[in-house]
Parts: sequence; C-alpha cells; structure tokens
Amino acid sequence: MFYSDNLKNNNIKHCFFSRKNGASRGIYESLNCGIGSKDKKEIVQKNLEFVAKTFNIEKKQLMLMNQTHSSKVQIIDGKNNSERIDADAMLTNNYELALCVLTADCAPILVYENDKKIIGCIHAGWKGAVSGVIDNTLNKIVEMGGNTKKLDVCIGPCIAQESYEVKKDFYSKFNEESVENDSFFLKKENDSFNFDLRGFVIKKFNSYGVHKIGNINIDSFANKKEYFSHRRAKKLGENDYGRCISVIKKTNLQN
Repeated sequence: MFYSDNLKNNNIKHCFFSRKNGASRGIYESLNCGIGSKDKKEIVQKNLEFVAKTFNIEKKQLMLMNQTHSSKVQIIDGKNNSERIDADAMLTNNYELALCVLTADCAPILVYENDKKIIGCIHAGWKGAVSGVIDNTLNKIVEMGGNTKKLDVCIGPCIAQESYEVKKDFYSKFNEESVENDSFFLKKENDSFNFDLRGFVIKKFNSYGVHKIGNINIDSFANKKEYFSHRRAKKLGENDYGRCISVIKKTNLQN
C-alpha cells in the first residue's frame, strides 16, 4: 500500500494498493480487485471487503467503474445503483462514497479539489489519455464549481517508459494529435519506440495549469511481486491478469 504526500490531507483518505494482502491465487495472487477478471467472483469480493475494511467503510460504498479506455467521466451522487459505473473517470463531493480505479499498467490517478472539496479518480491508459479523459475530468470539475488551479493530484504506479515498447503506428497516432508529443517517445531499432505514459499524463495536467502533481514512480511491468501487468501477462502467455485498486474518499468531517 502506498500513500502520496501530495494527498496527505485531513479532509480525505486515499491509498494506492499493491497486489499484496489478498485471497486470490495463481496468476491473480493475491489482492486482485478486478471484478471483470476471470478470477473467482467470491474471492474478488473478499478482496474488496479487505479494501473497504482498510477505509472503515462497507463494501457497497466502494464505487467501481466499467473501464473501457474511453474519455467518459461520471459525476457520482450516491444514487447510482449499478455494480459498476460506465466510465473511465469519476468525481463526487459525497463523503459516503469511495471512488476506485482498477489498473494493470495504465495510470491510476487520484485528485482532490481544495475549494469545493471534490474528489476524483481517473483510469488513464494511452487510449483514454490521448482521447481526452483527463481533459474531460478537469472540465467536469469546473462544471461542479471547482478550480483546476486548486487541485492536488497523484499519479500512481504504472508502466514505465523503459518497459513500454510500441510500434510506429502507435507513435504516429500521438504525432497526429501534436508534433510536441514526439518528446514522449524514445526511438529504438526496427521502427519501435518506448512511450512515456506518465510523462504524457503530466503534460496533460500541466496544459490546464495543474502543477501540484505527486508521483509514485513504480513500474508495474517490472515489479511482478508488487503489481499486476497486462503487458507482462501477455508476454508470459497468460490468459488473464489481476487488477490493482486505488481508492480516494472524503472524510465525514465535511459536507
């Protein structure tokens, strides 16, 4: 479990959980919180119970997303009855809810807006990041009356540039958005590149004037004992993979 100095605020609780301290076995060992994975459903629910207990809340207060690498953002008011929210980012000012993001190489991002006391989480893989999930989240915060200049942000463990090899067509998609994106690619042999996902995400926030950004610089791909990795699972020929969870919640000291 990791905590960000940037989010150490008396008004919120947060945690970037690793894959440890859970009940899953095999390729899912051990804290697999991916309810969309092929792991045993009852075991995943047991893992989520552990997460809820860490926050001293009931499991039903954990709000999870049906993540599809989209740019969709949902404002959660507590009236959502589905098991998973159809989005790749969520925002709320409801202190009863804990917002959760699941990752296995993509960047888990937790945010806190200090004026309106808005919390949020973002699932930022390359598809979501380039299609606007961060932009849309920041715009929604403004719609809620918040101020992006008052944001505290932390980007959790994700795949590092040295582990993220991509082909030329991937590189070309980013250059189509902006030639400035070339700076996030390290050219290798045979028309391959290494992509800096974390650096690209930071640049997205910076372009909106958000500079108070913490980073937990851990490579999910390289740290097999600590983190799940979609890319590593594919390389090893495994037919599925677990998901780590990151959580943020307001305390009940606030309205």
